Amino acid sequence: MDNLIKICGLSTPETLDVALGAGADMVGFVRFPKSPRHVSLDLGHRLSIQARGRAQRVVLLVDPTDEAIAQAIEALNPDLIQLHGGETPERVAEIRSMVKRPVMKAVGIAQASDLRALHPYAGGVDHILLDAKPPRTPEALPGGNGISFDWRLLNGLDPRLSFMLSGGLNPDNVAEAIRLTKPQAVDVSSGVESGPGLKDPARIEAFIRAARTAFAAAHP
Repeated sequence: MDNLIKICGLSTPETLDVALGAGADMVGFVRFPKSPRHVSLDLGHRLSIQARGRAQRVVLLVDPTDEAIAQAIEALNPDLIQLHGGETPERVAEIRSMVKRPVMKAVGIAQASDLRALHPYAGGVDHILLDAKPPRTPEALPGGNGISFDWRLLNGLDPRLSFMLSGGLNPDNVAEAIRLTKPQAVDVSSGVESGPGLKDPARIEAFIRAARTAFAAAHP
């Protein structure tokens, strides 16, 4: 997972095409009804077909039941499953065994002690995504809240740990985030939107351009 750029929460053929055309390595489709980025199984199916062979297709699920997982896989046939809820390491391992495809687990970070939660997952998933912990408000979503965490918290992280950085990234700060944290990949959703769930083509292109330049500078 080196120098990958993921655009998450895509929900229209037009903005998906922009992300693909701009060179996104991964595109994410959200299956979580409370999210403004939620896609139906039918729409997800059509978007997945559009992206097939052009980028890795990721379906984001939140504390999914076995039935929800099976439905998402049948409809979207994703290349990777992203778990973005409170799934335990045991549940993640169970899902990974069931789906027979790569799994990425999102872990919320707000303070240094949150980094301890990474170790139980590290050996049982294919990728770790570090996201800002959602605010403790009723309307907060598990992700896509447009907030970041203190990137300096990652200074003590095991350099062998491969991770994707998320949480509050946008075209203006992604280069600094890459410089400071040296992630293997970056993920953005609300940071390339003009409103909740409304992806902005210009911001998608600007984010991918800035991230690509920053990755090249970090690994000359």
